[in-house]
Amino acid sequence: MAKVKMSKKATSIDMTAMCDVAFLLLTFFILTATAKQPEPLPVDTPNSTVQDKLPEKNLAIITIGDSGKVFMGIKEIPVRRKTLEFMSTEKKINFTEDEITKFGLIDEFGVPFAQVKALITMTSTQRNVKGQQVGIPHDSLNNELSDWVLQARNANALLNNEQLNFAIKGDAKEQYPQIKKVMDILQKQKVNKFYLVTGLRSDKF
Repeated sequence: MAKVKMSKKATSIDMTAMCDVAFLLLTFFILTATAKQPEPLPVDTPNSTVQDKLPEKNLAIITIGDSGKVFMGIKEIPVRRKTLEFMSTEKKINFTEDEITKFGLIDEFGVPFAQVKALITMTSTQRNVKGQQVGIPHDSLNNELSDWVLQARNANALLNNEQLNFAIKGDAKEQYPQIKKVMDILQKQKVNKFYLVTGLRSDKF
C-alpha cells in the first residue's frame, strides 16, 4: 500500500505587532527617563559594605571635597525655596519670586550667600564648571553653612512637620579635620545623627 505524503507548508509569523510593542516600550522609557545632572563638586566616596539607602524625603546632603570646599543640596524643591526665603530674611538680601523659583531647581550649590543671586542667573552648564563655585563659608569668622543648616531645618519643620535628616558625602582623599568641622557644625545644633555616604565595596576588595 502506498504511503500518503503530507504536503509541506511554509510557516511564517507576523512580527509586526511585536515590533510595534517594542518601539512603544522604548519610546515610553525614553520619554519618562530623567537624565542625571552632573555634580558641581564631584567626589570619590570611600567604600564600605553597608547597603542602606538614603531616605527620599526630609534629607539634605552636605558634600565635602576639593580641599575643604563645602556644597549643600536639599532633596525637596519646596524646602529649598522656603530655606532661601528664611536665609533672605536673615541676611537682609531680597529675592524675587522668580529667583526663588529658579533656586528651587538647583540641586546643589556652594557659594557665599552674597553670590547666590549671580548663581541663579547662570545656566546649569555654567554652574557646573570646575572652580565656578568656591564653596559655602564655614569657618569661625563666617559660618554660613551653620545658617543654611538651621534655616533648612526650620523650613522642613514648617512644610513637612518632621526633622530634617543630614548626610555627609566626603571625598575619600579629604582630610579628616575637614569632615570633623562639618560634623561639629551639625552637633552644635543638636544634630547628632547623620548619614555618611559611601560607595559599595566590591567582593574583590
